[in-house]
Amino acid sequence: MAPYFARAPESLVSDALEGFARAHPDLVEHDAEGGFVRALRGSPDRRVGLLSGGGSGHEPLHIGFVGAGMLDAATPGMIFTSPHNRQVFAASRAVARRDGVLHLVKNYTGDKINFGIAAERLADEGIPVARVLIDDDIASESEDIAVGRRGTGATVLIEKILGAAADAGAGLADLADLGTSLTGRSRSLAVASAAHTAPADGRPAFDIPGGRLEFGVGIHGERADRTVAHEPLDALLETMTDTLLGTLAPGRGDSVIALVNGLGSVTGLELYAVARELGRLLDRRGVELRRSLVGHFVTALDMRGFSLTLLLADDAITDWYDAPAHTPAWRR
Repeated sequence: MAPYFARAPESLVSDALEGFARAHPDLVEHDAEGGFVRALRGSPDRRVGLLSGGGSGHEPLHIGFVGAGMLDAATPGMIFTSPHNRQVFAASRAVARRDGVLHLVKNYTGDKINFGIAAERLADEGIPVARVLIDDDIASESEDIAVGRRGTGATVLIEKILGAAADAGAGLADLADLGTSLTGRSRSLAVASAAHTAPADGRPAFDIPGGRLEFGVGIHGERADRTVAHEPLDALLETMTDTLLGTLAPGRGDSVIALVNGLGSVTGLELYAVARELGRLLDRRGVELRRSLVGHFVTALDMRGFSLTLLLADDAITDWYDAPAHTPAWRR
């Protein structure tokens, strides 16, 4: 495998963050000392700052969603590594509003620990803080996995909807309750035909036999508990869609927002073909597809795969999803 384009593997994250800030000087600033990216503009009606973060290698998550209508700040860690609690604390202090700060945390042990330590420090300083724990990945829903479902694609949709609710002046408790409700309404599932490769040596994280797919892969290269035959797209999507609908259990006539997300190296051509099949399947099952988001939003370096996320949506959720936002990766 060819090496990554980088001065050196160990400088890739810091170089990318500096380049990101240079590319979007009208939207964000990079506080290199504090270890976070901060929005330059935001609604004056916000009473609560919104902060998320996690390991690098998932771009545009989370830094790409910092800006008007979405996150006030994001704390990027090293590749597939939680941000340090010092980063979370510094960013939280920088963006807390009069009602405090809300942490949007994907369900991984390191993220939970470091955001938790930062929350304790914030509380000691009298800054109100609450947490939304995002755990949408059904592939990791097992009694054998102590941490429970992982946080994956639903993170983008939740950041968008909570951003709109925060702009409308919602308070800390209301935002936390809404975020928890949104997480309960969201489920995701990912497949891959090839693992990501490591920037240090360009080697794949694991091997997938030819003609097979990893069914339920994680965004850090966590292997699924099974491989399946690489079927034609219509058959694969039927299995994935029915698996998601089986966990969400929508009624006939219910509505969803869908995210068709590339994990790194799948082409846009393929992703739109996935979106076609998903829409046709939902139509046949009597589920209204209110909105579709298609592209690369939560990647896993250069993994060759994609994920599907479905979020049960009512009119209020749809209105918040449709509200204006302007970030490096969301310009609507």
